[in-house]
Amino acid sequence: MPPPSTDLPDPAPDPAPDPAPDRGAAARPPSVDALARSLGGSGLPHAICVDLAREAIAAGDVAGAPARAEAYRRTLLSPVVNATGVLLHTNLGRAPVAVSTDARAVNVEFDLATGERGSRQRAVGQLVARLCGAEAAMVVNNNAAAVLLVLAALAPGRQVLVSRGESVEIGGSFRVPEVMEQSGARLVDVGTTNRTRLSDYRRALDRPDADVALVLKVHPSNYRVEGFVEETPVAQLATLGVPVVADIGSGLIDATCPWLHGPPPTWLRDEPAAVQALADGAALVTFSGDKLLGGPQAGVIAGRADLVAACARHPLARALRPGGLVLAALQSTVLAYLHRRVVQEVPFWRMVATPVADLRSRAESLAARLEGVLDARAVALDALPGAGSAPGATMPSYGIEVRGDLLDRLRAADPPVVARAREGRTFLDLRTVDPTDDDHLARALTAAASVA
Repeated sequence: MPPPSTDLPDPAPDPAPDPAPDRGAAARPPSVDALARSLGGSGLPHAICVDLAREAIAAGDVAGAPARAEAYRRTLLSPVVNATGVLLHTNLGRAPVAVSTDARAVNVEFDLATGERGSRQRAVGQLVARLCGAEAAMVVNNNAAAVLLVLAALAPGRQVLVSRGESVEIGGSFRVPEVMEQSGARLVDVGTTNRTRLSDYRRALDRPDADVALVLKVHPSNYRVEGFVEETPVAQLATLGVPVVADIGSGLIDATCPWLHGPPPTWLRDEPAAVQALADGAALVTFSGDKLLGGPQAGVIAGRADLVAACARHPLARALRPGGLVLAALQSTVLAYLHRRVVQEVPFWRMVATPVADLRSRAESLAARLEGVLDARAVALDALPGAGSAPGATMPSYGIEVRGDLLDRLRAADPPVVARAREGRTFLDLRTVDPTDDDHLARALTAAASVA
């Protein structure tokens, strides 16, 4: 029998150690698609969410992707509450206009009587002409376009007389000399910066080289010269024997404001109006649709039928024409005037007509709701027409004064609230806030107070 073996059995192998944790997996970002889908609640299209997800991942800021989506969303056009006290706020779209249309075709260029192609200008043009007391009218996309078209159609290669005091720049680098140059007309300055008399225009007309097509009178609109000044009114210019084009700019239809109860506001005292300019002998007037008229952005040319027709025939007219939505909104605005429902249906004039007592009552009520939440009180304020209309003019108003600069927090509301701040205080002017938004202001201010 062999001796017992002294060899011991091989020991069982040690269990395999646990694999080391994959620290890179924990830090690995989600897929672009997964992150993009998580942004779906922003309301942005998926393609844009994908772009934002890629940007966040590339920047190593996955957690910040929702903030990126919100920041992008806030670059898009959206409603805001204008609590600045500037009724025609250029950065907020000037005159607020409600637009609602059926999803149907519109007879923009179709004659319903004949079944043939019609004129884009007829529908609104005839209404504007009736409103202004003009023979005819047409619409382009803004007032700068109206001036450009008039000069190009009526004075190519010829002289146009302009007072030196009216050869101005009006917002957005709209300069009268440059518009004149683009139109092909030749600018002839007359008079001086502060004083231009009828004799200055006559002297220009009597020059041996005179080839004057028009006299252009420009309302400065966004500035005022005071002191030793003199200008020549339209009624005097109309005696020169040359067509006078009055660029009244702001779009006041009638200086008497017959749509208001009582006399015109004092801040309109020096504002030219279409009805009066045409009655004084202007051959044409041009003005904006989105200022004192209270409608959408548009430019209006109204006056002599032959001159309006010449403008309509010019090739630029097609390039400068407005679309159906603008025409429909402008038609609604003009019909409100003709129906004598301006204060009821045109938001700008409704803001103008609101009594200060009503604004004060709303401000006091709002301040009472904020008691214990914010240091807020009702205060008298001065509202502004805005958009270059009646420069330097103000109108009495009322609103809320709150301690602290809350502008950033108020803009974060939905919809955003745009206000003003000065010397560590925030001011919300209720003349430019629709009463239906007062509850929203209270909520926005309460939320602003809760942010540390």
